[in-house]
Amino acid sequence: MKCTRCKKTAAVALPRHNAGFCPECYGVFFSRQVEKAIKERELFSKEDKILIALSGGKDSLALARELQLLGYNIAGLHIDLAIPGSSVKARGHVERFCSDFGVDLHVLEMENEGMPIPEVRKKFNRPVCSVCGRIKRYYFNRFAMDNGFNVLATGHNLDDEAARLFSNVMRWDAAYLGAQGPDLPGDQGFVRKVKPLYRVSEFETANYSFLAKIDYCYAPCPYSKGASFTFYKSLLDELENEQPGRKLSFYEGFLNRGRQAFARIDQEDGEKLCPCPRCGYPTTGEICGICRIREIMHH
Repeated sequence: MKCTRCKKTAAVALPRHNAGFCPECYGVFFSRQVEKAIKERELFSKEDKILIALSGGKDSLALARELQLLGYNIAGLHIDLAIPGSSVKARGHVERFCSDFGVDLHVLEMENEGMPIPEVRKKFNRPVCSVCGRIKRYYFNRFAMDNGFNVLATGHNLDDEAARLFSNVMRWDAAYLGAQGPDLPGDQGFVRKVKPLYRVSEFETANYSFLAKIDYCYAPCPYSKGASFTFYKSLLDELENEQPGRKLSFYEGFLNRGRQAFARIDQEDGEKLCPCPRCGYPTTGEICGICRIREIMHH
């Protein structure tokens, strides 16, 4: 197969674009997809101070590398979850990446916050993934707000976003559908959240990381086995194999034609936010979710 752009031998074939690219041209393709997402959705500008949530996986590291190459003002934050056999490896990949590519790195250790995930898991009867996600969102947002970042960027790719949309549609979860998108505005104690990789698939970020020689962590979290999210991804992968391009059309169709309707429902039904009396974090309850987790951890 020939490279669509320069006619050299292609290294990556992309059926949904009916194209193939050599290593050099693939970088151009990937960069253009990220730039298109940033510009079309007005995610941020060169004047913004951007904090990137770095897990150590291919997506977040690819995002950091690409935004760095595009000249944006970035820094990384890694949250060490203290999961045996997993967190040390993930943190090592993040630290080596930031050292190799000259990215400023900050690290928060959940052990020091009194919420190592293995201990949290023992205290809850429901899947720990939802609790872990809440903890990470809290600390990413809090760190960004406390340290002068006005944008928080995550490495969620097209596969992640399409699967999340599919899951929310299956439940017709109006609240989650109203808040879904690659561009959530900052307001009432929340920093602006963006997902610049929403136009590129997991396969495409993996190829980018490989060609850019990014040493990423590929071991899944040991606590994520059996998650329904993974099942939805596999269903959409089958659909994409039969109908290339369907994931992006599904997701962008929602953004362009469906999101506003659910956003209005969310605004009408939304409860008023007020500062948590213990930590100051925005909440609709008497205390925020993280302070409730702290209570449970100390009993």
